[in-house]
Amino acid sequence: MSDFAISVDDLGKQYRIGTVTSRYPTLRDSLAGSFHGAVQRLKGNGKAIDDGARRVGNKIWALRHITFEVKEGQVLGIIGKNGAGKSTLFKVIAGILSATSGQVKIAGGGPSSHICIAYVPQRSHVDWRFPVNVADVVMMGRVSRLGLLRWPGQRDWDLVHQALHVVGLGDLVNRQIGELSGGQQQRMFIARALAQEAELMLMDEPFTGLDAPSQEAIFSILENLKQRRVTALIAMHDLNLAAERFDKVMLLNLRLIGFGNLKQIFTPDQLRLAYGHHLHLVGAGETWLALEDTCCDEGEQA
Repeated sequence: MSDFAISVDDLGKQYRIGTVTSRYPTLRDSLAGSFHGAVQRLKGNGKAIDDGARRVGNKIWALRHITFEVKEGQVLGIIGKNGAGKSTLFKVIAGILSATSGQVKIAGGGPSSHICIAYVPQRSHVDWRFPVNVADVVMMGRVSRLGLLRWPGQRDWDLVHQALHVVGLGDLVNRQIGELSGGQQQRMFIARALAQEAELMLMDEPFTGLDAPSQEAIFSILENLKQRRVTALIAMHDLNLAAERFDKVMLLNLRLIGFGNLKQIFTPDQLRLAYGHHLHLVGAGETWLALEDTCCDEGEQA
């Protein structure tokens, strides 16, 4: 077995313009994150296409030459502006999308051979009107263990209730998912990953739209996961929050701009490569503040 939970070697992902025409129709795919944003991008919505993406004929690169390794139990912040390729990276790691080039290894095997990968999608990609309750969604984490033809047993329900207790949602088991707050919705998806007994968790923009107490609750759960030796990759675009909370980060913008500790990665030159005109740095010397301009963005698409 590999010493690394994740090993990515020269990964590239290319989209063909105009070939995606609809969302995945099933509940499981809806809750895993729809491709609505990708549809708009592939149809030519310029705001969603990464500024540095290279267009070749009718194809666009979303990721190019990405290489990195993450050890078991590490929590890594993946930082980049909207459209930088963070969501695409997660979907390739999770096996939802196939790589165009390069390879991804999860504990030495390919994504499709590993059932313990949990993908926590952006909340904006989920149909919260779907008529299911909290317990139903968390039980979906057991599907990969059970198979499609087996009914959940007592152990499965015990794991669901234990997961909900860990994330503080034990009293909302029967609540319809659309009635939850933003922070509760994120914690529900984390509970689904815990019920899945995930060893690798991919969290796509989990802090977007959450107030400070809700963000703090998520970070508390992340610390719990770290103690359980769960490897977690957290995609986000908030530089200041990342600087406060992560010891190790990846800076992404189509290509891997930097990978390592904050002092190595969060330098003015590298941040400008990652954010371009979206970022304004205020200050001098080693003291500066990053101000991100996102007023015209439509959310993470790539």
